[in-house]
Amino acid sequence: MTSFLLDMDGILYHGDRPLPGAPAFVEELSGHPYLFITNNPIRTPGEVARKLRDMGFGGISEERILTSAQATALWLERRQPDFRYFAVGGQGLVDALSRKGRQDEEKADFVVVGEGPGLDYDSLTTGINLILSGGARLVATNPDTTVDAWRDGKHLVLPGGGALVAPFEAATGCKALTIGKPEPLLYEMAMERLNTSAPDCIMIGDRPDTDIAGAAALGMRTAMVRTGRFQPGEAWPEDIPAPDWDVDSLPALARAFHSANLLPNKP
Repeated sequence: MTSFLLDMDGILYHGDRPLPGAPAFVEELSGHPYLFITNNPIRTPGEVARKLRDMGFGGISEERILTSAQATALWLERRQPDFRYFAVGGQGLVDALSRKGRQDEEKADFVVVGEGPGLDYDSLTTGINLILSGGARLVATNPDTTVDAWRDGKHLVLPGGGALVAPFEAATGCKALTIGKPEPLLYEMAMERLNTSAPDCIMIGDRPDTDIAGAAALGMRTAMVRTGRFQPGEAWPEDIPAPDWDVDSLPALARAFHSANLLPNKP
């Protein structure tokens, strides 16, 4: 059976507003293995699930959510059980790391940088010295230089994980290990949770450079939905494999999936 991985922001909603047809599309996936995967490490899975339910996505549990913060914590635990960390980022990152390791600003094994508040002169100084003097490894939850946000109905561009980890890389000369899309680790952990493999999996996303590029590199089929920053009619980047489906909305993708017998039981 086909499994589905879905990005969220730009696919299912903008800010706190669900996109047309999104709740119905998720309902149609209920007979298939599926998982929401996001590079955004700021919210905990429980908070993400509540956000989705509040917008009308019924029956979504936190087990359906995999964030780059969770994947980062799991990777660190597998590499070094009972690891020590210094975190720079939002509460979702701190929560995920605290479940697997121990915070230690003096003898951290890893300096972990994610999105959200926390980067200032003091935290940058602490992280730099843990890397240069203490031998800590620099880890980034995701490589996005910018992320989209909506406040009071207005679109904003916020700094992403790639922008926030850049000062640490510049000051230390160390390249961060990156967990989130388009790197393979987040996809691999998602497939592990669903007990599936790349040829049996379809990634649904709105960003060619992360969602589509990373999934295609692993051998997944991909579906591009142009409801995020990448707009209808925009030319496809030449250096990224074209997606298997390229549509302007989730209802259009549902019709395409029905035509391909991927969602055969249409109500």
